Amino acid sequence: MNALMDRLMDRDFLLMLFTGIAATTTVLTLAMPLLSRDQLGRRMKAVALERDLMRARERERLARGSQISLRREPKAYMKRIVEQLDLAKHLSAEDAKEKLVMAGYRGQAPMTVFLFFRFVTPIGLALLAVGYAFLLRQPIGVVLCAGAVMAYIGIKVPQIYLKNRIQKRQSSIRRAFPDALDLLLICIESGMSVEAAFRKVSQEIGEQSIPLAEEFVLTSAEMSYLQDRRQAYENLGTRTGLDGVKAVTSALIQSERYGTPVAQALRVMAQENRDMRMNEAEKKAAALPPKLTVPMIVFFLPVLFIVIMGPAIMQVLAIT
Repeated sequence: MNALMDRLMDRDFLLMLFTGIAATTTVLTLAMPLLSRDQLGRRMKAVALERDLMRARERERLARGSQISLRREPKAYMKRIVEQLDLAKHLSAEDAKEKLVMAGYRGQAPMTVFLFFRFVTPIGLALLAVGYAFLLRQPIGVVLCAGAVMAYIGIKVPQIYLKNRIQKRQSSIRRAFPDALDLLLICIESGMSVEAAFRKVSQEIGEQSIPLAEEFVLTSAEMSYLQDRRQAYENLGTRTGLDGVKAVTSALIQSERYGTPVAQALRVMAQENRDMRMNEAEKKAAALPPKLTVPMIVFFLPVLFIVIMGPAIMQVLAIT
């Protein structure tokens, strides 16, 4: 243990360790685009495999004459801890449920897993920090502060992960939504019904945005079995959480209520979403020069000065 503590307190060892981590991270960052897979093909294959498994389970159920649930259940210990401690009541389950739906997690199983990790992560990180501080033989005040800080970080980690998932999913939907509206407009003007148009667009837009294709499939299914299409449109806006999608669903609801042409509303909303996407791209392009100022000062200018002034300094040193 003393040898381990000496290694952890050795400055050269920590420098080599962090340098190795940084080099590994850089290599992985550069190699990840080369190792990326076809997400759409993988999901389609997973759906086909899940369909076969469902058929096998159904045949088994019919053979046994018993009922079987097709929903995925969380781990038994997770469900037991969440139910015994009533975490759904104490950890704002309603707000978490909406965010999980926006992140693409549906059903009760993701909620149970999220509540479990939201409860366990602060405790685990706090215990880890306290144990490490005790190994370093720090004062009790430092130990308690380290435990409190890590517990706070543990509280925020699941929320940060969920927020990143939501932002990534919304970004994918936002980029592909104007093109999806154009396809939807073409389908409706060709004589398709709204349900068939949503189903067709979901098949075509999957190569550009898998989350948007999933949302269109769910909307098409809801329009088929719900009594009112308005609820299906509202659910689409709630699941995405995007203002552009909510504006389109509001236009579709008004068109459904007052009998106005759906194609005209889709044409106007498609142009507005396309303008919004262009404005966002222009905003990001305008914000790029200020963001590059600090990296240029820190990384580019010192190297440039070394290249320019290096030979002159070497000559001066050689003369003296």
